[in-house]
Amino acid sequence: MTRTTLADVAREAGVSVALVSIVMRDAPGASAATRERVRGVAERLGYVPDQRARQLRRTDTRLLGVTFDLHQPFHGDLVEHLYEAAAAQGYDVAISAVAPSRDEDAAIQALMRERCDALVLLGPDISPDALGSLGTRVPTLVVARRSDADGVASVRGDDEAGVGLAVDHLAELGHVRVVHVDGGSAPGAEDRRRGFHAAAVRRGMEPWVVPGGPTEQAGVEAARRLLDQRPTPTAVVAFNDHCASGVLDVLLRAHVDVPADVSVVGYDDSRLAVARQDRMTTVAQSALEMAERAVSGALDLLAGRNPTEVVLTPRLVVRSTSGPAPRLADPA
Repeated sequence: MTRTTLADVAREAGVSVALVSIVMRDAPGASAATRERVRGVAERLGYVPDQRARQLRRTDTRLLGVTFDLHQPFHGDLVEHLYEAAAAQGYDVAISAVAPSRDEDAAIQALMRERCDALVLLGPDISPDALGSLGTRVPTLVVARRSDADGVASVRGDDEAGVGLAVDHLAELGHVRVVHVDGGSAPGAEDRRRGFHAAAVRRGMEPWVVPGGPTEQAGVEAARRLLDQRPTPTAVVAFNDHCASGVLDVLLRAHVDVPADVSVVGYDDSRLAVARQDRMTTVAQSALEMAERAVSGALDLLAGRNPTEVVLTPRLVVRSTSGPAPRLADPA
């Protein structure tokens, strides 16, 4: 008699081998109904797990695989703290960069080849369906965006509340013409747009949003367009510090006084916010806390616990790029 395999159970149950493996390991990623059906088929076929193979598969690498965007300063901050948080738990980190010449799938596949025990994806653009599929193969957690995929955990900041802090700060300084340079399709951009709209309405402002993106060049292009508009804004809330840096460069080259004429607020409190001569007012996300929660979340998945969504509270950091609204600014 031949031994019943996972493939035999999968064929009979009409599901993938990966899903049968999840059920047999009692790992997250399968519904209660699917678990019941697969276990019933396994029992009927007389499936018995191969303990020797299981022990071989359980040999872990003590590696957490991390993807990050090479051009995002906040991702660099996160990676630095992920090393510390992982080492405190007896793990090491393997990093794989996303760059213009290397897409996200290539970065993920490189970590899969390293047989990392779990994946931590920083601000990924991967679709929810692809993310869910990845989560059935290896424990996966995303940082700085919603998961929107069964079986995949997440750690993110409350982006709606964070942008609200920036709008409230500017409103209290007397600004009424406040514009949001948004993040386009970047992870978290929709939440920040929504947060800006709600805060502007709450403060009696017209919600003014212009297209932008997560890069410095996106901020440059948005600022050039804004300089040609009348009336011009008295304050800008940028999608992130990188975008805000592009806005600031255009304003300064055009001899616009920051913050006397226009205030600028970034987001993330990355190292870029303090590397400039004009130290940037920004909404801070704690890279340290995010990294620690990401590591603990990934280890929870490895222990077979259900995935969770952790939402952290941001805070406003006021520096030199925001100030009172121009006294002679026309509010119309």
